[in-house]
Amino acid sequence: MLNFSDLFNKELLIGNEEWNFLGIIVLRTLVMFIVIIVAIKILGKRGVKQLSIFELVVIIGLGSAAGDPMLYREIGVVSAALVFAVVILTYRIITYLIGRHRFFENFFEGTSTCLIKNGEFAVKNFEKEALGTEELLSSLREKSISQLGQIEMAIEEISGEISVFFYEDENVKYGLPILPGSLTHKSKQIEKEGHFACTFCGHTEFKTLGPAGKCTVCGHDEWVEASNKKRVS
Repeated sequence: MLNFSDLFNKELLIGNEEWNFLGIIVLRTLVMFIVIIVAIKILGKRGVKQLSIFELVVIIGLGSAAGDPMLYREIGVVSAALVFAVVILTYRIITYLIGRHRFFENFFEGTSTCLIKNGEFAVKNFEKEALGTEELLSSLREKSISQLGQIEMAIEEISGEISVFFYEDENVKYGLPILPGSLTHKSKQIEKEGHFACTFCGHTEFKTLGPAGKCTVCGHDEWVEASNKKRVS
């Protein structure tokens, strides 16, 4: 008869299964490992690149189907293999449609989005994306960007990566500074005339002494001194 200590150790180590099931787990894992390799080969190189949302769903589905039969006695590998077959067939059908119809491509793969244009935030596009301002600014700083006037266009690709196209140095404009601490000194009153940037949309205007007024693009009224620093690459 098992004492409490033996029972505790067994429950802790293998749960409700018997020790001989460990060998079956090894065999099931090997089988599913082979199934995964075959599935990835069938999916092709496109399925293992940087993943789109659609491809991520496929990988999650395959991972769930592969994991359960490795551990649970009541789930057979044939059932899991059938799930793999259905997922792969669906993937093949959808990729066929994606390659031939723009509607399916946009729906399943998504589209790229312009976030910055001519040194200013494309506010309407920016609000559609689940992307925080600080997250975007951090991505720009990683590309050695110190102010928005250095950017001709920044695009969020379907992969989530940010592609940036720069102005030539001689064409760099005044823009919103984005280095840490740059946006902490917002003001509604201009005490020194010069170029100022709207802290909400990045639009720049030359301001004279007195009330800063509202931004002509977005209507917000908080400003910081703009920068025309060139990009250091």
